[in-house]
Amino acid sequence: MSTKKEETIDTDALGEAIVEVIKTIYDPEIPVDIYELGLIYDVLVNEDLKVKVLMTLTTPNCPVAESLPQEVEEKIRQMDGVNGAEVEITFDPPWDKDMMSEEAKLELGFL
Repeated sequence: MSTKKEETIDTDALGEAIVEVIKTIYDPEIPVDIYELGLIYDVLVNEDLKVKVLMTLTTPNCPVAESLPQEVEEKIRQMDGVNGAEVEITFDPPWDKDMMSEEAKLELGFL
């Protein structure tokens, strides 16, 4: 009887790597990355290493409503260890400047 060694992937570590990739994506109108802006509500990695990102936009009429989620999805799909990516847009709760990190608020002069 042979035993097959199962590969274990640390989904938490992959999630952290995904956040680092997301931090390279900027809203074109605001000089802060979309993670620090508070546009990313959740990053989920399942056991099949498929990623789902729940995010919002600064407004429903955001000029990058089509391209920004697509950019997030494409950058995550290109990562080693990821078997698929899906980005879901939600406006519940709606984004407001209180969702920004302290770093983003400082950068934009809100502190």
